[in-house]
Amino acid sequence: MLNEPASSLNDERNDGRNPHLPAFADQLLEEESSQRIALRASVQTVLLIEEEDFSGVDGDRSTHDRPNDLALLNPQSQLLASYHGRLTSNAEAAYASLDALLKPDDMLPIFRQENGKDVIHIVQGRVHPIDGGKWTSLILFLLTVLSVLYLGTTMALSELSATNAAAADQILDRITANGWLIFGEFWRGIPYAGAILLILGAHELGHYFMSRYHKISASLPYFIPFPFGAFGTFGAAIRLREPMRNRKMLLDIGAAGPLAGLVFAIPIVLIGLATSQVRPISPQGIVEGNSILYALAKIITFGRFVPDGTVDVYVNQLAWAGWTGLFVTGLNLIPLGQLDGGHILYSLIGNRARALYYPIIFAMVALVALTGG
Repeated sequence: MLNEPASSLNDERNDGRNPHLPAFADQLLEEESSQRIALRASVQTVLLIEEEDFSGVDGDRSTHDRPNDLALLNPQSQLLASYHGRLTSNAEAAYASLDALLKPDDMLPIFRQENGKDVIHIVQGRVHPIDGGKWTSLILFLLTVLSVLYLGTTMALSELSATNAAAADQILDRITANGWLIFGEFWRGIPYAGAILLILGAHELGHYFMSRYHKISASLPYFIPFPFGAFGTFGAAIRLREPMRNRKMLLDIGAAGPLAGLVFAIPIVLIGLATSQVRPISPQGIVEGNSILYALAKIITFGRFVPDGTVDVYVNQLAWAGWTGLFVTGLNLIPLGQLDGGHILYSLIGNRARALYYPIIFAMVALVALTGG
């Protein structure tokens, strides 16, 4: 009988482990391998996997290359893995199913498309939205109300001077003597203020409620006052507190704002034009631009396009608010960058949208040059 010890150093070297690694390193490798298996199993419930990248699990997470279109709002979040393949169901159902599996482990799936393939990125560290900013939103809104009331009042006094110059001059003289008296005339600016806030508010609330529908946390609108400009405001914006999880959400949220704004801008501009005066063209007047929708609104209202060389419509507060609403909507729909149009274009064609930015800018500059603005 051989007197053989139960184990030896050589036995330890032949058990499949690396003898040069400390004991805890083997445990880490096993944990990483388990995480890979668990992640793959979860993703396979919604995706036929063709390629996978575990750089975030096996490598140094801090140096793992992040796709250009992947924005993580939580600075502590880390990209763990990416999977390429084909979804086995529609994106919304697949996302809901996979998100439910990953949420207990503080992981977040983000759906994208690359080169015709569905891509699922798995992120460690979900965004935990912090409610706040309501007081800031309220204060900015109240300042914007004053700002647009001021502009509306100046427009109302300008309209009054065209029909009753003496009355307008009397009011202006009182305000010049005591600037605080302008607040007593703010009731005159209510038509413009109410209309423009309705259009801009509808636009931003369209984004807000669509975000809530998709369970993406968003702030209330932040209005930007600017009493000395042509509009009385620089518009409004909301802040998303979570990343877009797939391109359908981006399309829905991006399109909801302009559509909601148009629902109010179109009837307001029609009512405004119908209540505005058509008079002989004055050489001192300022001619507002005519977008396609605005030109159609003129034709619908007057039965012809004006100016026609002899007369033009002198827009009142409501018409100006409607024109501004159409202008803001058109500006937002330019398919560039962070504008609503840029989001919509990206949601439809993905990263290929970036290749179109410079041609679009060139086309816009050429159009301005050809039309004189």
